Amino acid sequence: MSAGRRALGAWLALAVAGCATSEKNYLEPGRPNYEGHYGTAPAPRDTIRVVTFNIEFALHVPEAIEGLRARPPLRDFDVLLLQEMDARGANAVALALDANYVYYPSSRSPRTHRDIGTAILSPWPIESTTKVQLPHLSRITKNARAVAAADVIVGQRRVRVYSVHFGTPLGLGGQQRRDQLEAVLADAALHDDAVIIGGDFNDKGMAEQVARRGFAWPTRDLGRTRWLFSIDHILARGLLPAGAPSAGVAREVKGVSDHYPVWAAFAAR
Repeated sequence: MSAGRRALGAWLALAVAGCATSEKNYLEPGRPNYEGHYGTAPAPRDTIRVVTFNIEFALHVPEAIEGLRARPPLRDFDVLLLQEMDARGANAVALALDANYVYYPSSRSPRTHRDIGTAILSPWPIESTTKVQLPHLSRITKNARAVAAADVIVGQRRVRVYSVHFGTPLGLGGQQRRDQLEAVLADAALHDDAVIIGGDFNDKGMAEQVARRGFAWPTRDLGRTRWLFSIDHILARGLLPAGAPSAGVAREVKGVSDHYPVWAAFAAR
């Protein structure tokens, strides 16, 4: 058996072993939401640096903070996208890293019995926050998923940002996961500003579909971001990748999550 198939088998086994019916889903539009304002806008710079990190059920938030703070490509972010967070963890990261934040839980995790959802953090002002409710419950855990969305005012530029965490291939069929993606793309189509979509896609093919809609994809060739899989990505419309390299994976951040932090840089003008 190949290493890739062994890794996939381990992924499926872990998912099944941890399955239980979701205790609660948050389906009310825009609620609940949590916000904090700890950021001070930095001096204008030539790039917009975006970081995404799935912190695995927010189990090791202090270690995640240290990992993010200790490495310049991660520390100097303009936008930080977090997945599998709870409210306490999102607030702790924002407070430690001097960032503003918005967090939307989508459901209660049957594994930790705590809320789980996505967050957007930035030292820049965050406005027009909302939750994009994704269709379909996971067929095993019956969990709902939602996406935190907001406008981030980076310098003089308004950027529409989405922190995504789509369903797994085990939890949803291919068309159902595409339906989730279409919900995000439909919301993005309502905005004329630059758009950033980043997070845990749970399938590189999902990111490929975003790229086909005209989004730049600097993280395309980064390789593994979880085990042997390349599933954490950042894409943008109306922004061009900047620098050489324009993206990276911080695989040296270990013992924090089953994902690695991923970053990408875009030209600010």
